[in-house]
Amino acid sequence: MTYLSATNNPPISYRHALTTKLILAGAISSSLLLSGCQQSPEYGYIQGETMGTSYHISFQKPKDVDEEAIKQAIDKRLQQINISMSTYMEDSTISKFNRLKAGEPIQVDLDFIQVLQDSKQVYQQSAGAFDPTVMPLINLWGFGSVMTAERLQNPPSPDEIQAAKSLLDFEGINLSGTTLTKDKDNVELDFSAVAKGYGVDVIAEVLHKDYKINNYMVEIGGEVSTSGVNQKAQPWQIAIDAPVIDSTVTERLTLAAIRQPTSPNKLRLATSGNYRNSIIFNGRRYSHTIDPTTGQPIAGGAPSVTVVADSVSLADAWATALTAMTYEQALTTATDKNLAVLFVIPKDGKIHDEVPSVKDLARHKADPLAYWQIIETPAMKSLRAGNVK
Repeated sequence: MTYLSATNNPPISYRHALTTKLILAGAISSSLLLSGCQQSPEYGYIQGETMGTSYHISFQKPKDVDEEAIKQAIDKRLQQINISMSTYMEDSTISKFNRLKAGEPIQVDLDFIQVLQDSKQVYQQSAGAFDPTVMPLINLWGFGSVMTAERLQNPPSPDEIQAAKSLLDFEGINLSGTTLTKDKDNVELDFSAVAKGYGVDVIAEVLHKDYKINNYMVEIGGEVSTSGVNQKAQPWQIAIDAPVIDSTVTERLTLAAIRQPTSPNKLRLATSGNYRNSIIFNGRRYSHTIDPTTGQPIAGGAPSVTVVADSVSLADAWATALTAMTYEQALTTATDKNLAVLFVIPKDGKIHDEVPSVKDLARHKADPLAYWQIIETPAMKSLRAGNVK
């Protein structure tokens, strides 16, 4: 996909994220069900393309403001984020930084700084499970834009893994004011796993601050921000679907719903799943998810992780971090950090390498909903019970 703008610049690469995010089909997500599908006359709908995926916005129309003007304002802000953080654009800020030698400075914008700060926060609190400098390991394993079995047939040696790990140095990324430097040569940043969430936050800010719109739903590639009520005058409700291979919009299997609380009257949510973009080799399913601390593909990770946080940027980063851990590690971390997290795991409690497809379930006449169970942290239970203040 391409970014819809006057310059038609290439999108930010999101296929290189630590984990593959659940992508929407049309206006409704394959991982999220957005309540209230029929638009009333007082609500508008905008959609477009950005960051290698699509965005969708439902909002209460302000008086005397043209929808096209709102879309142009949104596209302008998204293009600014692309110019700052797109690894596809050679002249973007992040691409220029990635080419610098150790100690060479570059000036960065406020968008870049906010994403860097959010990334630092989750990097530190997740003990390095979320690391925007992980790309050398992803490329080493052949888990870049196209995953093939060839690399899995000849996995990297311990020395190769260690050499790639030596290029991971998020601790050595230094920000002083608006000046950014790195401590080591060849260290590169990639905000693929967080910038979509930040893009959702930015769109929500445009709606609220620039157009005084308080009732809206914003989504980019499965990351969601809601505020106020939908066109039926009800709080927005996001449904979490079963992580089933090859499911479509019409085959969605809803397991649970997260209703926007009344206080605060908003919801910031991101979902990650490590099963969509994957390959089976020797009876085991490999995903793009790499544990930066070991340099190895993660085994035993939860098939689906949904996080609610103060911003979609933070929710996005945490969803990625928790998917890069084993399920047990992720549950412990999320509980200890008081994160609102919903995990989808097999009902038998065992994390399998294989995730069923729609055809598999139909062939065995299995009840798809009976295959899975929902595990919530205390903070998520409180949120879903409506106890958030």
